[in-house]
Amino acid sequence: MAKETGRKLIAQNKRARHDYHILETYECGLVLTGTEVKSLRQGRASLADGFAHVDGGEVWLHNVHIPEYTQGTWTNHSARRKRKLLLHRSEIDKLIGKTQATGITLIPLALYFVDGRAKVEVALASGKREYDKRQTLREKQDRREAERAMSAARRRARAG
Repeated sequence: MAKETGRKLIAQNKRARHDYHILETYECGLVLTGTEVKSLRQGRASLADGFAHVDGGEVWLHNVHIPEYTQGTWTNHSARRKRKLLLHRSEIDKLIGKTQATGITLIPLALYFVDGRAKVEVALASGKREYDKRQTLREKQDRREAERAMSAARRRARAG
């Protein structure tokens, strides 16, 4: 069988960018069981309620839902178990220092395969206030309207 190359996205947490200010991102490996990897290869996972936590000098991913593998038997995994993240010691030390600050949390942004290995993109984030969320939505709408106006002007210029 040929070795996988490139990046294959499995799941992403779109809500995270709406609810949080993203400060820094880290790419981490995951410690998984065989049935978890098979379930991920089928493209099944949810990061909606997920978060990461530093405990005892190790980083753990909580509440990420990887459903049980359909062809699995008694070897199947629990869907919401905590999973260890693989990071360099220097990165873990940075995370320990930064997550001790008030209002800073670790959240997963994306789950994907890179050259056949499961990776998760974790971000240091601080929560947005309600008015920040409204402002972000307003900016997004303004950008969309400007793009529509420019494309309409281009169409008129070509036609006339």
